[in-house]
Amino acid sequence: MLHLITELSKYTMIILFALYTWQCFSALNKKVDLEEQAWKFKKQVMYMYLFHLNAYGVLYLSTKNQDLLKFYLEQVVFFLTVQVCYRIFYKRVSKLIVNNMCMLMCIGFVVLTRLSYKHAVKQFVIAVISMAITMLIPFFISRWKFVRSLTWMYALAGITMLGVVAVLGAVSHGAKLSFSVAGVTIQPSEFIKIIFVFFVASMFYESTEFIQVVKATVVAAMHVVILVLSRDLGAALIFFIAYLVMLYVATRKLYYFAGGLLCGAAASVVAYYLFNHVRVRVVAWQDPLAVFEREGNQISNSLFAIGTGGWFGMGLNQGMPYKIPEVKQDFIFSAVAEELGGIFAICLILVCVSCFLMFLNIAMQIKDFFYKLVALGLGTIYGFQIFLSIGGDIKFIPSTGVTLPLVSYGGSSLLSTLIIFAIIQGLYLMRERGEEEMEIIEKPKKKKKKQTGRRLDEVEEEIFQESKEIGAWVSKNLDGEEPESSRKSGKKKRKGRISSHEETIHGTKVQDFD
Repeated sequence: MLHLITELSKYTMIILFALYTWQCFSALNKKVDLEEQAWKFKKQVMYMYLFHLNAYGVLYLSTKNQDLLKFYLEQVVFFLTVQVCYRIFYKRVSKLIVNNMCMLMCIGFVVLTRLSYKHAVKQFVIAVISMAITMLIPFFISRWKFVRSLTWMYALAGITMLGVVAVLGAVSHGAKLSFSVAGVTIQPSEFIKIIFVFFVASMFYESTEFIQVVKATVVAAMHVVILVLSRDLGAALIFFIAYLVMLYVATRKLYYFAGGLLCGAAASVVAYYLFNHVRVRVVAWQDPLAVFEREGNQISNSLFAIGTGGWFGMGLNQGMPYKIPEVKQDFIFSAVAEELGGIFAICLILVCVSCFLMFLNIAMQIKDFFYKLVALGLGTIYGFQIFLSIGGDIKFIPSTGVTLPLVSYGGSSLLSTLIIFAIIQGLYLMRERGEEEMEIIEKPKKKKKKQTGRRLDEVEEEIFQESKEIGAWVSKNLDGEEPESSRKSGKKKRKGRISSHEETIHGTKVQDFD
């Protein structure tokens, strides 16, 4: 019976997530009106909760762990609280971003619960604390105007923190990534990438002259070099690409972008011969089966898991994702593909892409150049991190050890991604508030224009009626009788006397007034 439920559930979860993904892109259609769009977002929430219930129902039936029921209810309360708070405090918030944020965390909780209940609970606690912190960011981000003037403070903070990690950081898989404070492990590069975006945006907001570009490039290169020396190659790539994209958009000079790519390619070749850590990953990428027992074990098991899952997956608790080293952090996409299926994994990619497109859409519509660069930089970081994470899992590129945002295990990664989403929400609110102000300005103008048109029509009609009456009076040669309109209007009679002579115009006598 359990096997039958598991088999049926994997299809229902695929269908629910596919429907959710469809709503992501149909809601982005500009032809959809607001009421229909709101209904699509409500359906997304419904699909998410049904998927969540389905997944934890299967996990409970297969493990009989009573703690899972409590854990499931806590997550439901958490997601409801997040959605209600955003609706109450930020009424004009992007519901698509909120829904996608909750859906990605939901998938992460499900997969982590399957892999390690202990790590799933820890990730959930971090998510609750992080959400409480980041909930305030949308309110302040558009009101703190001083953030664009802290240019060199951003640079100093970023370089200092990266330098501390390079010297004192703990070594993990050959790279210095983190250090511990009061028993809490922190990976500074996850937060410095946000500070780095604000630094670059501040620099190019001040000026895009050549000397300013040189200054920004030198500081950006210092960030990248420190990360390379720390052997955090994934973060170094993210910083590098984010800077190139922001540089090109700010200056509109293609040769800057092309020159940066050439320098990056040359630096990659140098890193290959300089660092053994880089050579190991390249060898594992080229032919993982040839070095299966050593360097290729991780990527080989990742490919086995994806291939075993097929299109529809093995079902929750039916696969063996635990055979993949570091599956909770770097290779969680492979675990998703094995147990939930290739179709589900493709939908996961599409949901991430919809977030990325929404980030770019917000960046293009913001008029403030500083915040436009911030939105673009954060969107680039998010999109490129997804590319590095999934690309390494499927052997499209060498593995870089980058986590999948909101899905992989990792407190620093989760908090930094929620900060990015909160900043984007703040920029979205700023854009919406700007459009609302423009509507308020335009409405009185339209109203005034319409009123003026009505007055002109009335005046024209009045003049026409008076002219008609005067013509009738003249034609009938009324002696001393005023037009009816003049009497009704209460106008004063024109002073003077009637002259003794009369003129004949076209056979009509006209009295001449002195």
